Amino acid sequence: METYPQILLENRKPDRIITLKEYEQNSGYVALKETLKQHSESDIIQMIEDANLLGRGGAAFPTGFKLKTVAADAPFPRYLVCNADEMEPGTFKDRVLIHTNPHMMIEGMIIAGYTIKAEKGIIFIRPEYESGAKILEREVRRAQEAGYLGKNILGSDYSLEIVVHRSGGRYICGEVTAQLNAMMGKRPNPMQPPPYPTEKGVWGLPTVLSNVETFACIPHIVRQGPDWFKGLASTDTGAGTKLFCISGRVNRPGVYELPMGIRLNEIIEKYAGGMPAGSEFKACLPGGASTGFLPKAHYDIEMDFESLKKVGNRLGTGAIMVFDQNTCLVDATLNLTEFFARESCGWCTPCREGLPYVCDLLLRLENGDGEEDMIPILEDMGKHLWSAYCAFAPGAAAPLQSLLIHFREEVEEHIGQKKCPFKQ
Repeated sequence: METYPQILLENRKPDRIITLKEYEQNSGYVALKETLKQHSESDIIQMIEDANLLGRGGAAFPTGFKLKTVAADAPFPRYLVCNADEMEPGTFKDRVLIHTNPHMMIEGMIIAGYTIKAEKGIIFIRPEYESGAKILEREVRRAQEAGYLGKNILGSDYSLEIVVHRSGGRYICGEVTAQLNAMMGKRPNPMQPPPYPTEKGVWGLPTVLSNVETFACIPHIVRQGPDWFKGLASTDTGAGTKLFCISGRVNRPGVYELPMGIRLNEIIEKYAGGMPAGSEFKACLPGGASTGFLPKAHYDIEMDFESLKKVGNRLGTGAIMVFDQNTCLVDATLNLTEFFARESCGWCTPCREGLPYVCDLLLRLENGDGEEDMIPILEDMGKHLWSAYCAFAPGAAAPLQSLLIHFREEVEEHIGQKKCPFKQ
């Protein structure tokens, strides 16, 4: 089995996180020192842009461009937010990263904060990750004691404080603007831009929000260079490595750091240990619960943002959920839609009313009460969800729409047989 460079998980240990001293001995905070001594804010932003670092939280927004959108004359204080909420079903890479090397993320936050002259940093983390929150609070304190945080970092003119904010624990809090509302103690409804958060975010002040994995990439880009980072990928359209979460019908579920653009079949067969005896690949969700079912025809697809986009899907968070030939995908879609319906903030009609209605139709199909006219109704509902206020409803529609495109015969079998064909 080919081994690939471990960048983000280089210091992964079986029973503990890396210490600050160990991180320093392994070039930790060298990028920060170089940044403060040798580079301007625009230098670092240009490096991140040249490295083609796309956000690892699901939206794949260019990180350098996001930092660049904070205006030079924007008001102070400016905020930097790390999204560690990770409420997407099937996604657990950020938790692993925090429990492996929290200082990599902290260093990335400080460097990113420097580029926009942020004075306040906030780590927004879900309540189920209490162990991660405690780790981060402890290691932030240790970084401050070592001079990497606080006033005049390492004797420079730059100052930054970072605090850990425990989330209220809703999936909608992972949406950027809803997360900002949650931090301010408001109901976590999304806000429709403009203005964008980089202009008016937390408490009406400029705010940049990125994901744990995204921040962790930044020190390596600064230290090793954009070309090195792009060279880690297996495809010309990709850049860097990617933390892939593998779950479902595989022998070795877990988190694997692999080149962006590695083929799906290689991930499953070599790193996830293949599928259990008697199981055959039927489909997978390639990037978490809010991506579409990827059928067997794309079993060897290159796992990067552009390749999946070309086949009408998304890489999302890189959370691969594998299903075999014995899985009822109608039932799987029902399970996912029930989650999205429960987690909806209820702000807009397509999500609030549409998702429970989709659940009802899928449940009737699964229980043998399906009718032919339900298929066009489900197709219409999938389209209506794209009219919602934020991007979470279209994400919730992805499994449904892909079910009707790639596995329509399975839906028709439920109707024709008046039962779920996968249940005895």
